[in-house]
Amino acid sequence: MLIAFNKPFGVVCKFRPEPPRRTLADFIPVEGVYPAGRLDADSEGLLLLTDDGALQSRISSPRDKLQKVYWAQVEGVPTADALLAFAAGMTLSDFTTQPAGARLIAAPEDLWPREPPIRHRAKIPTAWLELTLREGKNRQVRRMTAHAGFPTLRLVRASIGQVSVAGLAPGEWREIAAHSPWAER
Repeated sequence: MLIAFNKPFGVVCKFRPEPPRRTLADFIPVEGVYPAGRLDADSEGLLLLTDDGALQSRISSPRDKLQKVYWAQVEGVPTADALLAFAAGMTLSDFTTQPAGARLIAAPEDLWPREPPIRHRAKIPTAWLELTLREGKNRQVRRMTAHAGFPTLRLVRASIGQVSVAGLAPGEWREIAAHSPWAER
């Protein structure tokens, strides 16, 4: 079984209770599935869950280099040089990232409002980046944007492989075929 879930802001990626926070158990009444990878509580968007350990490993392992696309609303407007820095890979305090795709995009059209909304500051512009990674280390997108001088205000995982968050409202999930073409290399 493979489940695509649109994880809302503030939800912890585990099934065990963690008061006062909401967890996956508050949304997904399916037993025996576990997250294939994680999203921080302050990140939103696509999370895949499965009952297949090998598939879970394949989805979440940096070794398999499954493409993950993120939309990051950042403080400031990244320059062409900043975008090139993502493509070159960045040396962070504990590792060097693999090259990542990075491009400026318009605010995603079908993006749901975040609850609570990000803090708006009239004198500081924001921009949206689409970042494509083939690894997924702890808080990597946030660390990369901060390193480039453009801290992340909102982070949404838009897709993993060929599975997209499109059509799922926050807190909604759907079962997808585990043999879908997204799983092919």
